Amino acid sequence: MARPTMAQDIERKIKELILDRALGPGDPVPAESELMELFSAGRVPVREALKALQAVNVVETGRGFGTFVGSLSLTPFAEALALRAAVRHGRGEPGLLELMRVREALETGLVGAVSVGVPAEDVAVPQTLVARMEAEAAGEGRVARPTDRAFHLALYTSLDNHLLSEVLDAFWAAMDRTRESVETGSQDFAVTCAQHREIVSAVAAGDCARAVRAMRAHFNGIRARLEISSATPV
Repeated sequence: MARPTMAQDIERKIKELILDRALGPGDPVPAESELMELFSAGRVPVREALKALQAVNVVETGRGFGTFVGSLSLTPFAEALALRAAVRHGRGEPGLLELMRVREALETGLVGAVSVGVPAEDVAVPQTLVARMEAEAAGEGRVARPTDRAFHLALYTSLDNHLLSEVLDAFWAAMDRTRESVETGSQDFAVTCAQHREIVSAVAAGDCARAVRAMRAHFNGIRARLEISSATPV
């Protein structure tokens, strides 16, 4: 294994500094000159380290404004997922299918957990979104992606887990970025609406096993369409 470069070593040390000082998004990070002195390093590797950390939202820099802890968002993660999936799909490999299988494993586990004692108010939003899906399917012949996406995010509100929401949204963002290459025109949106209606009904009833079966049935259809797409490289 290759040894880390000076810049990579400084990246690690800056991350440790953020943790040790309990810094959060928006908090100032020591200035470039201070980092040079702190790590006994030259200006070039410190700048390379800051640029690398900025690329993944760990820090933000602005001329004349200093350096701050970044948003720490999962956007770079979503971009990497999308690129990996699209490249593998383009080579005739099941990149998108693998991505969807990971999301399926995550959501089938989550929907079982959320079905245990979910408050009625937390079911109201996904129920409203299913009604919107049905109206969209009836009026426009398809379900809008933002509505579908909002449903899956709203379904787990009662878990009150911000990281979970970001991870799920990263999967959706990755799929959206490669969506055009997997559209086969074979989706039956009436079936899609019925599947979402069954999922939220099972959750509202507190029926864990039924909710898991409903989620698996929903993903079976998605997986089938992706398998068709994966058989024909773009």
